[in-house]
Amino acid sequence: MGEERVDEFLAFQRAGGRHLAGWSRPGLLCLLEVLRGQGVVPAEEPARAGSPTEVLLGAFERFLLTERGLAAGTVRGYVRHARRFLEGMAPSGGLAGLTARDVTEAVLRESGAVSVSAAQFFVSALRSFLRFCFLEGSVEIDLSQAAFPVTGRRRSSLPRGISKIDAAALLDRCDRRSAVGRRDYAVLVTLLRLGLRASEVAALRLDDIDWRAGDMVVRGKGARQDRLPLPAEVGEAIASYLRRGRPASDRREVFLRARAPFRPIAPGTVSSTVRRACRRAGVAEVGAHRLRHTVGCEMVAAGVPLVQIAQVLRHHSLQSTAIYARVDIEQLRLLAAPWPGGDQR
Repeated sequence: MGEERVDEFLAFQRAGGRHLAGWSRPGLLCLLEVLRGQGVVPAEEPARAGSPTEVLLGAFERFLLTERGLAAGTVRGYVRHARRFLEGMAPSGGLAGLTARDVTEAVLRESGAVSVSAAQFFVSALRSFLRFCFLEGSVEIDLSQAAFPVTGRRRSSLPRGISKIDAAALLDRCDRRSAVGRRDYAVLVTLLRLGLRASEVAALRLDDIDWRAGDMVVRGKGARQDRLPLPAEVGEAIASYLRRGRPASDRREVFLRARAPFRPIAPGTVSSTVRRACRRAGVAEVGAHRLRHTVGCEMVAAGVPLVQIAQVLRHHSLQSTAIYARVDIEQLRLLAAPWPGGDQR
């Protein structure tokens, strides 16, 4: 039993129309590790390191990390889907006999078993894998375009932040007399003032903060590193946690677990911290990314140009920032043509 069985279980639940709010892939994988440690579930047999498939997947993983510079989590997902593709195909002559039909059929099988977003991720991984195989000479032609894009009827939603009153309530309800409360407060202030992603907060290291210069390095997607100003409120919250809340440890990550073993917190812990704060404050529960949207919406309301918003949120493309233009209703009114026969208001 391994990751493939977890994926099959989640796909079965979705296919039956069951509500998956109480199930998450990371949580199920964690449960699987616990069961293995207790001997309830046998340990997964390691793949043969010398098999052609594992050699190819190992080279693909190194390519994604070194040449593409993708995040470790994305790389694991791409490699997992590439393995899934290889296990499910049966072309004559192995990869050398792979055809566009084989690729298309693999996409159709996957899209029929999982959600739209999961199928889209599978296609992205498959295209990257097929391009890699072409570059390595494993296939004679580039078949990546045979993996047709998967579309859904889901429309791009507007970025939604929380109100200033709710944001203040999240901070006020942190018990800063306790170590966990100081950590939660520092995490929330960092999210609300800098608009970081949950993974970026979890990856923040002591060496990333330059206290004298008043700035910090943010380690974002694709091994990207950006230097941002360190607001006084954020610096004071982190310093308070470091002095009177952080467990004694030689780990260089800023935020650590509150209970032993004192390992760095995971991105999921950042999101759960936000949800706990919402429950304490009596406001609707949101995740960490909603606080990132809050920063963007506040800048739009303050009249900050989209280019500067993109710099603060560290978007790779202005297209990612363009969705915030739809939040400024008053500016959009100036672009709207008058309704025929109506007034000009």
